[in-house]
Amino acid sequence: MAAENRLQLLLQDPDLSADLKEIARKVLNQERITFDEGVLLYEKAELGYLGVLANHIREKRHGDKTYFNRNFHIEPTNLCVYDCKFCSYSRLLKQKSEGWEYTMDEMFDIVTKYDNEPVTEVHIVGGVLPQYDVAFYAELFSRIKAHRPDLHVKALTPVEYHYIFKKAKIDYATGMKLMKDAGLESIPGGGAEIFDPEIRDLIAKDKCTGEQWLAIHEEWHKLGMRSNATMLYGHIEQYRHRVDHLEKLRQLQDKTGGFQTFIPLKFRNKDNQMSNVPEVPVIEDLRNYAISRIYLDNFDHIKAYWAMISRTTAQLSLNFGVDDIDGTLDDTTKIYSMAGAEEQTPAMTTQQLVELIKQVGRYPLERDTLYNVVTDYSDFQFTEVPKPQYYKLPVIN
Repeated sequence: MAAENRLQLLLQDPDLSADLKEIARKVLNQERITFDEGVLLYEKAELGYLGVLANHIREKRHGDKTYFNRNFHIEPTNLCVYDCKFCSYSRLLKQKSEGWEYTMDEMFDIVTKYDNEPVTEVHIVGGVLPQYDVAFYAELFSRIKAHRPDLHVKALTPVEYHYIFKKAKIDYATGMKLMKDAGLESIPGGGAEIFDPEIRDLIAKDKCTGEQWLAIHEEWHKLGMRSNATMLYGHIEQYRHRVDHLEKLRQLQDKTGGFQTFIPLKFRNKDNQMSNVPEVPVIEDLRNYAISRIYLDNFDHIKAYWAMISRTTAQLSLNFGVDDIDGTLDDTTKIYSMAGAEEQTPAMTTQQLVELIKQVGRYPLERDTLYNVVTDYSDFQFTEVPKPQYYKLPVIN
């Protein structure tokens, strides 16, 4: 049954409350829901209802298309000057023995390792240390682009930019222009956590504020460039904090149009200072994807990181508003596994990713960072790998 037909049936349901019916009507008519209606969805809406609304929007925008890309990660260091309570990845300077710090040459060696691979993006993000300053990253980006001009450099969060610009005594506009001129092409969505200052102060004290995070993205968008956005959910925040976060993103997107993709990030409680906080169940993950898709009516894409939530949940999410499940990753990131994600070695071949998408009736499209289609795998047939030949050995009595 088409997504629109399911939505029409929902509107005819005599048992559906008037307020939820009004939200469904707005979705059908492509009208914006309010802050209070966003909170209402979290408090009252059942998973099936949310799935109908979110899938309607997803299919209206993208049909059955599901995007992924071929990327690899460089994580310069897991040492950090900040002490985020939810972070299982970074180590404070006093825990230096548990960390790593790559040199410029070591990072560049990671790039050259992929010289003969059909990757389209390098994703650079990690901890914050004084030696990784404006000059360091400007040189790194320039070296990467000089070596491989076709490789898209997506790098650093506002947490890192705020720190290095402050250290260099330059404003955000000057700093982002300098990064762009060095070869930076887009910025990822990390470091957003939750914008509400009270919650942010409890889980991520001292690093850039929500307002500063938004301001750096705004300056980047003013340069005509694109970025992503995230939200860390399922810890000590309340539903209204999630909606406040979505509202601030929606307002900036109205202003700049520079965001491409929203990625909800699930709080994982392994080996961090919030291990006493239980993780939310998969049903809450799916509800959160769906509400994000409904609320962020001016975002083109909703992404689920399969490496963080598991392959099965990623498949389920494709019916709850998600149209992108990230990349092949090639086992180059430790951020998810160190936080207790199901995928402890997050590598997937292109064929595996394509089959994952096809198994739930969606059309897999390999994209570049800016969502230009690289390869349409909808009808693609992979060449069978020859099976090894085994010969029966003679039995000697």
